[in-house]
Amino acid sequence: IFFLILGIMFLGQRTYVQKFGYIDTEFITSKMPEYQKVQEVLNEKTKAWIKEVNDKQALVVQMEKEYHLEELLLTDELRQQKLAAIKAKDLEVKSFQEKVFGDEGELFKAKQNAMKPILDEISKALERVVRQKRLDFVFDKANDGLALIYTNPIHDYSDYVIEELGLELDPNLKK
Repeated sequence: IFFLILGIMFLGQRTYVQKFGYIDTEFITSKMPEYQKVQEVLNEKTKAWIKEVNDKQALVVQMEKEYHLEELLLTDELRQQKLAAIKAKDLEVKSFQEKVFGDEGELFKAKQNAMKPILDEISKALERVVRQKRLDFVFDKANDGLALIYTNPIHDYSDYVIEELGLELDPNLKK
């Protein structure tokens, strides 16, 4: 009887299976009316910024045309001034473009701020589903790849790796 109980306990532990799942945030957000509204607002902002960049670039092109038309009539000093003004305006346009469309630009920040409430709502719904379905890991298949978006903290072995590296855990930063 003892060996039978021991065998059942051993097999019971070995048969525990981690449950995986995945979601598609692109599909989920496409069904959310608030996402559509956010996309429309972002599209309008983007169009306005693109128009502003194009207007500024057109001004640089116009300045260059004017310079080439009167280049022969200008003194060396005036030529240098006009070229410097054109170069400064061109740098201003590129700087504005980077400020708006760069990696940490205005468009990126606007998207983050607008999407935060939607992603928070999805995250809360995901937490409820994870608890109901008793999942350990959830992947997101959107954006051409899988991203791990939920893990059961039971499966976090970071502390063991830190310990194995001989590093000390700060007790104030304990999870």
